[in-house]
Amino acid sequence: MAVFLQSALSGILIGGVYALTGIGLTLIFGVMRVINFAQGDLVMVGMYCTFWLFVLLGIDPFLSVVLTMPALFLLGALLQRTLINRVLDALPQNQILLTIGIGLVLSNTAMLVFTSDYRILSTSYSSSSVALGVIRLSTPLLFCFLITGVITAALYWFLVKTDTGHAIRATAQDRDAAQLMGVNVRFMGVLAFGLGSALAGAAGALVAPIYYIYPQVGGAFTLKAFVVVVLGGMGSIIGAALGGILIGMSESLAAVYIAADMKDLCVYVIFLLVLLLKPSGLLGKSRM
Repeated sequence: MAVFLQSALSGILIGGVYALTGIGLTLIFGVMRVINFAQGDLVMVGMYCTFWLFVLLGIDPFLSVVLTMPALFLLGALLQRTLINRVLDALPQNQILLTIGIGLVLSNTAMLVFTSDYRILSTSYSSSSVALGVIRLSTPLLFCFLITGVITAALYWFLVKTDTGHAIRATAQDRDAAQLMGVNVRFMGVLAFGLGSALAGAAGALVAPIYYIYPQVGGAFTLKAFVVVVLGGMGSIIGAALGGILIGMSESLAAVYIAADMKDLCVYVIFLLVLLLKPSGLLGKSRM
């Protein structure tokens, strides 16, 4: 029983980071109806930003979130204004090819600048843990989950309680109607893509002390983000949060009770089953 609880709780903690990546993806899709295949590569950019802030300036990876999020917000807003905005009315396959291309440019630029070497961000608490009875939880994972919870709650408050949040949700529900009511839907698109990119940057900062950092790491996060969003329901922020936690638990339990190298396979089996049995996801809906 202790092993099960240990694995389940560890999975919940890492699932919070998956949720953050998935929430960014579903926010962009909800407002712009664009599937961002570069989401994982934005996570990779956030990881490198955090790594160099730590190496050059000595800024703790979890404190660097306050710098990484604005930087990725600006990058996302720039990408939306210069590239994504041009294909909003294009065929879906053109949008997909563009975002894949953006991801390839980001990953290959990182390879040219930083080489393909794996990097490790080690802190004084990287190997420490917190005891809860017979269960021990990784300190970095616990910090990840707590910060993820704060960011998710702040985003939810922003979308539900502020005028700008209402405008974003209105744009997601009906773009034409929102425009007729005076909402600047173009600016909402820039804001949504910027926020989605900022969430990816936050996820990158939070996992930097846990994962190896290398230019192609974004591919794994893109796949996880899609699984999270499909499981929770495309367009549902709460669903994405729930999906991330479920995927994290599935990975952790599969690694313990099946085999460590089979955990990804189990996640994708869940992905296929959800597509077959409940394509709309657990909390899916057509709009945010």
